[in-house]
Amino acid sequence: MKNKLKTLFASQQENLKSLLIALVLAFGIRNFAAQAYYIPSGSMLPTLQIDDKVFVDKITYNFRTPVRGEVIVFQPPFPTKDDTPLIKRIVGQPGDTISVADGHLILNGVPQQEVYIAESPHYSMKPVKVPAGDYFVMGDNRNDSYDSHFWGFLPRKNIIGHAVFKYWPLNHAGGL
Repeated sequence: MKNKLKTLFASQQENLKSLLIALVLAFGIRNFAAQAYYIPSGSMLPTLQIDDKVFVDKITYNFRTPVRGEVIVFQPPFPTKDDTPLIKRIVGQPGDTISVADGHLILNGVPQQEVYIAESPHYSMKPVKVPAGDYFVMGDNRNDSYDSHFWGFLPRKNIIGHAVFKYWPLNHAGGL
């Protein structure tokens, strides 16, 4: 009887140890390596649909700077009621000049051909130069996105990570 109790107790200790290791790994991965986010609005249509779920790489930007064209998740640089991160595409890096005219994003004086946007912008925006340490981000649904053309530049420190993969629903799964 003592041997059975001893074996049972040893087995429970191993289970507890395994559970603890799994929890520590899950916490570490979520906070430092990768995290899943869902898409709450249509601001990134057609690239991301409402309720799509994406994996966000939180490590890469520790080794390189974010680049134009990447879809990122970030904390907004303005107060919100629930601190929900936003997801947008980088269209301007530090030193770039951005404007919107005649239905086009103008980057450093050159109209951009953006195959990923829902439709051409129905607004104009005077040229602005992206300061050092900041980015200019826009939703792919240019006419229905609360982005840098409204609220200004995004500080680098607000970027959480690079959205790299849509994983849900399965019929939308794939890279970004």
